[in-house]
Amino acid sequence: MRASITRFEPFRGVSTLQEQINRLFNEAFDRSEGGNLTPWAPAVDIFETEHELVVKADLPDVKPEDLDIRVENNILTIRGERKFEKKVTEDKYLRVERSYGSFRRSFSLANTVNTEAIEADYKDGVLTLSIPKREEAKPKQIKVQVGTAQAAAAGAK
Repeated sequence: MRASITRFEPFRGVSTLQEQINRLFNEAFDRSEGGNLTPWAPAVDIFETEHELVVKADLPDVKPEDLDIRVENNILTIRGERKFEKKVTEDKYLRVERSYGSFRRSFSLANTVNTEAIEADYKDGVLTLSIPKREEAKPKQIKVQVGTAQAAAAGAK
């Protein structure tokens, strides 16, 4: 019998209470206004390297001037808006599946990162935030000298 190992991700699929409340209010207002546009939250990947934390957010058709990125109390917040362009009249659309409107994503940052040195890059509809780790949080390698203590002890005899 072969056992498989599954990575434990306790917060996968869990959204914050604030996001759930915002979603409920947004859905209620969208229905009351008769709009077909639904609230959306861009997909985000977060990964860690030896020297930094990297956040990548898919933001196609979001203009850089419509983005607001802030860090307050170690909470990273990405806000913005994807506007519905009316190049074609609404009655000419056969299908509208992409979501439009305002979005807000927030993430807690560890104390090990330097929030004063965040760099943002926006290319091909992907926002990349590079958040460097503090020097004291970076892994340190300790070199082990093999056999030097034994050789010195043998030479002293």
